[in-house]
Amino acid sequence: MNVAFVSPEFYSLVRRTNLASVAESLAIALQGEGNRVMVFIPRCLGMDRDTLARGIKVGEVSVPDFEGEDVVFRLVETRVKDVPVIVLDNEQWFNSRNPYGDEQGPYLDNWRRYALFSRAVLESLQVLKFNARVIHCMDWTTGLIPVYHDLEYAERTENHAAKNAGTWFSVHNLAMQGAFERDVLPKIGIPHSEFREIGGVALDGKVNFLKAGAEYATVIGTHSLAHAERIQEQDRGYGLEELFLRRKKELVGIPSGIDYMAWDPARDPALAANFSSTDRDPVKGKLRCKAALQKAMGLDNGPRQPIACLVGRWDADNGFDLLANTFPEILERGIQLVILGTGPSELAQKLKTLETTFAGRCKIVEGFTPHVAHQMMGGADFLLLPSHYQPSNPMYAIAMRYGVVPLIYAQGGLDDKVIDLRTSKTGTGLHFEPYTTEGLLNALEEMLAFYKKPTDWKRLVKRCLAQDFSWEATAAEYTKAYRRVTRRARRRRQELL
Repeated sequence: MNVAFVSPEFYSLVRRTNLASVAESLAIALQGEGNRVMVFIPRCLGMDRDTLARGIKVGEVSVPDFEGEDVVFRLVETRVKDVPVIVLDNEQWFNSRNPYGDEQGPYLDNWRRYALFSRAVLESLQVLKFNARVIHCMDWTTGLIPVYHDLEYAERTENHAAKNAGTWFSVHNLAMQGAFERDVLPKIGIPHSEFREIGGVALDGKVNFLKAGAEYATVIGTHSLAHAERIQEQDRGYGLEELFLRRKKELVGIPSGIDYMAWDPARDPALAANFSSTDRDPVKGKLRCKAALQKAMGLDNGPRQPIACLVGRWDADNGFDLLANTFPEILERGIQLVILGTGPSELAQKLKTLETTFAGRCKIVEGFTPHVAHQMMGGADFLLLPSHYQPSNPMYAIAMRYGVVPLIYAQGGLDDKVIDLRTSKTGTGLHFEPYTTEGLLNALEEMLAFYKKPTDWKRLVKRCLAQDFSWEATAAEYTKAYRRVTRRARRRRQELL
């Protein structure tokens, strides 16, 4: 199947958020699944010059700027792991700037930048003679592509390469929506008739690019089945609950994968011992990794001493509003704690004080060092993941890949990926609620009780190790789901005849 894959970031070329890693990994995996994938990204400041230098110009497109002269984009083709990447090159709007903004905040003209980019992508398909069956759009910056496609391409009589495509709109970060004042409508070529809350581009009196993409796309994609259900609930969809509820038949949840080459305990050179789900007793390998981790982190040595780890930014989104006051009580329960990440200087100082107070039981590692992260996954027993709401956080999958049992907040968006031990014999972790110190500590006590049963714990570790969160599995799910896009796009064309 021909898939045009559109993203503002692509890990090997430009990365500002987790979207870069997701976009590149998914595109590569989709190609490996037998699809013909062509990636489209804007050329931005800081883009990898070596990769660009290997690119060749394959054409150019001219798109209307409704307040000035037409804007020309050069099309430069390069390759990332055999996936063709079309870099849309324009000096005025993209080349000298970052994807979203700078130290002053988001660029005020992002509405114009990404309107031009969206039109350029659609016209590029014709220039490149790439007859896409699916146009896969990633997040708010691509939200106008489904709009333009529906309003300007679906009813075309001529044989345009974009005409017969359906659109898939991936909602990656609901909190970032690209909302702009209503007066941009004529400047981006969208009729005022489309400025409506139901079935249009309007939300709370503004033109909302994320809503536009989700409103006009053939199918909407999100992080999981549970996430797709939750964002339909009141106050859980960042203002888009009505849309998701109204379009629930076109709403699909597919979990993201992780890189099984980068995260592989059977071959990981950072580990003191390798292990896998096929081992008769993988816990033996983990115990050797635990001893190495304890030594490296300056923790008290002890094979039955449980180690809990946290990886990520030290902010409220990752649950540090709850954890900051809970750490002493966790440590007083005989649990060793290793924390890797970054955050405000005042919180870093507070954590360093904790490390001093609980010497031999707590280690704080500022920054993100891959080698340390791998060591932590190899030797830790529990992953604390008390995020308020982070359905795209890949740490749960990385942890289980290394036999680390996640403890998650029940309403955080990962509840269908980490199965609660209390409710299923095939459980892979524990959920806690309410979102309080007591709720977290009660669940941690249950985890400790389970940990003290070696036979049950070994089975649990093996279940975690056996989970398949590879990008290959994810791509297979997307390939099946794309058929829904093509079926609906076909029905839409028939309706227009």
